Amino acid sequence: MMKETLKELSEIVAKANDIFYDRNKNVDTLMGIMDKTLRKQGMNSDAITIDCIAINKKIVLVLHDSKPDLVDIALGDKAGVVHSSTEHELKNVSIVQVLDMMEENFLN
Repeated sequence: MMKETLKELSEIVAKANDIFYDRNKNVDTLMGIMDKTLRKQGMNSDAITIDCIAINKKIVLVLHDSKPDLVDIALGDKAGVVHSSTEHELKNVSIVQVLDMMEENFLN
């Protein structure tokens, strides 16, 4: 069963993704939820990915069990190369913030 924090964050990301698509119909994004993959690799964390395949960019939001109130947001590419990673308080992550990140990373 999916953890509540992952579920809540995925709903925020899904809403932001919908708004992004409504504004940018020519830019396809793909959202994924990793609720078992990382755990099988020995990492006590879950992640949500937003891929923009056409330009080979990805946003990854990582929830670590050891930091229940925080989310790491990494910007990178499909191969897994991370260009930057920042830590955010989970309660402050909003649809607007995720949408801004998507527009900043996928449109420029």
